Amino acid sequence: MQGRRIGYVRVSSFDQNPEGQLVHVQVDQLFTDKASGKNTQRPELERLFAFVREGDIVVVHSMDRMARNLDDLRHIVQKLTKCGVRIEFVKEHLTISDVDLDGHIYWVAAAFKGAQQPDEKFLTSGIA
Repeated sequence: MQGRRIGYVRVSSFDQNPEGQLVHVQVDQLFTDKASGKNTQRPELERLFAFVREGDIVVVHSMDRMARNLDDLRHIVQKLTKCGVRIEFVKEHLTISDVDLDGHIYWVAAAFKGAQQPDEKFLTSGIA
């Protein structure tokens, strides 16, 4: 089943510009939160959970835009993959499609740590 490409963008504050996170990435629907990553109860993330269907792909610029820590990332990814949704992290060149992250957890942890490093392109453009 060919699903939709659904974008998720998050910035931490209202003065940050979300526009550059998925530039040049084709998506059918885009959900944008302006909220801290420490809170997993984000309005647009909740709408995304309700919107996605089996076969869809959720596209996120980087892991740190989805979650602030590895536990929250794992919870969000498992919630999506249990529904048959794949998650594509653009910066990390990683697509996760299975419910069990345990086999990949060390790689995901290293990639997540790398995602938390500032992206120089975003620092110089004011995009976060």
